[in-house]
Amino acid sequence: MALTEKIKPKFWDHQDVSAGLYKPLFNFRRIWRLAVLLTAGVTLIPLIFMAIIDYRVTQQAIESEILLRTARLVSNTRRSIAFFLGERKSALDFINKDNPIAALNDSKRLAVLLKNLKEGFGGFIDLGVIDSNGVQRTYVGPYHLEGINYSNQDWFRQVVKRGIYISDVFEGFRQVPHLVIAAKHDLPEGSFSVLRATLETERFNDLLSGLEMSGLGDAFIINRRGLLQTPSHSHGKVLDRVGFPIPRYAPNTQVFEGKNAEGAPLVIGYAYISETPFILMIVKQKGELMSPWYRTRMQLIGFLAFSVTVILLVILGVATYLVNRIFMADQRQVMTLHQVEYSNKMASLGRLASGVAHEINNPLAIINEKAGLIKDLFSFKAAYAQDPKLVGLVDSILLSVQRCAAITKRLLGFARHMEVTIQPINLEEGIREILSFLEKEAEYRSIVVSVAVLDEIPTFESDRGKLQQIFLNVVNNAFAALADGGRLDITIKRIEPHRVSIAFADNGCGIHENDLKRVFEPFFTTKAGKGGTGLGLSITYGLVQELGGEITVQSEIGKGTTFTIILPLDKREKEK
Repeated sequence: MALTEKIKPKFWDHQDVSAGLYKPLFNFRRIWRLAVLLTAGVTLIPLIFMAIIDYRVTQQAIESEILLRTARLVSNTRRSIAFFLGERKSALDFINKDNPIAALNDSKRLAVLLKNLKEGFGGFIDLGVIDSNGVQRTYVGPYHLEGINYSNQDWFRQVVKRGIYISDVFEGFRQVPHLVIAAKHDLPEGSFSVLRATLETERFNDLLSGLEMSGLGDAFIINRRGLLQTPSHSHGKVLDRVGFPIPRYAPNTQVFEGKNAEGAPLVIGYAYISETPFILMIVKQKGELMSPWYRTRMQLIGFLAFSVTVILLVILGVATYLVNRIFMADQRQVMTLHQVEYSNKMASLGRLASGVAHEINNPLAIINEKAGLIKDLFSFKAAYAQDPKLVGLVDSILLSVQRCAAITKRLLGFARHMEVTIQPINLEEGIREILSFLEKEAEYRSIVVSVAVLDEIPTFESDRGKLQQIFLNVVNNAFAALADGGRLDITIKRIEPHRVSIAFADNGCGIHENDLKRVFEPFFTTKAGKGGTGLGLSITYGLVQELGGEITVQSEIGKGTTFTIILPLDKREKEK
């Protein structure tokens, strides 16, 4: 048996052909579907809607938090870099203001100042004093740069114009990455001098390498031409050109989302460092930043799917249970109405049979008397008495009258038994009485019916009318299953001291295995379209239960069916 057949509810294939215009009210499959859809809709739609809203709000909150943290990191790092450069610029301004030009042109004094800068700040390589003509008059450091003329250099023009200059990172004569800070100092006679310091980039790079960043972050500085001023994990070494456009100028920190060359999402934060050519860049992998959320998301989706599955199973189970209960209640109500109708019908048939029997008995008595009188008259005349033909006709009339009398007697007995009466029962006589109603059909269809009593069965008290209905229904079912020339064997035996078994075994078409469990259900029939209503066996089952007995069925397709009825022989057994 297929799994779908096992779990299919009883109402699934029910068709109420007698519903007429009210057929939709008895379409239990439709009622079940509406119950499932409405309950699932009311339950799941708000749940899924709230889950989607919560998902979107949580995702946006996490993304906003990532952007905010990135912006905060960029701002804090920009302040650190600006402080680093401003500190060294202020040191040069202080030296210019604290020392007269003569002292600055003294190489020994300049060497002392360089030593103090190295010890106090670190990262200074050399110091030089340049006059207003751009010639370096005094120099202290590892190289021989006295007398070099910087008047044509762009940085010199910038410092003359602006008073301060911070260069890009470049290699220059040294072929080593470094940067220059130069400060202009106005002299009393209207001239000026420039104090120029060279800084190594290691301390500059340490400001970024020590940052703690999530999401495989990369912090670096570029100049306004797109050249790296510090090393980068992903974009190359110092003075390499980055592979993305230079971000537009903005006075404040900016954070936006972008993609790399492979299409992976990025979170990019940048800030222009004022009074410098530097742009601070912090680039993070958005996928890495969102990975905890992605893991949580999968757990939430899994929990939601599990919850929806459980809710659907509960809805299906509850809807099936409730609709099945409604279906069974409706079936019990219809069965009760049919039983009442059946009882009324049988009572009407009994009254009709009683009336017919009484009406027939009167003319039969007249016919019997007249036929007897004719026979007596024939005996007085030798001519008639010796005529076998006439005597045979009169005897035939008398035999037919006797036969009709026997039939009307059975009808009267059947009519009396329609009333609920407890009286002594002889099982064999009761069964043979029922078979007498069907003997003509059995004779016409060549059906052999045998009754075997294996044990001595005592007379017991029961409802004769209910027993007749039970036996009549079972025998009628057997006749319907038998082909012409079939056989019905009825076996009566005692199985316990207080119980008796009556087995009705036919060699008819048999009942399919899937239908055996449903043969006693109301309106279930294997003779749909052939006059079967599906009430005979269900009523029989109820009557057997009322008598305190039980009924079982065994069948095999093509070999026949056996209905076994077990009845109690005394009232105490029935009450149990």
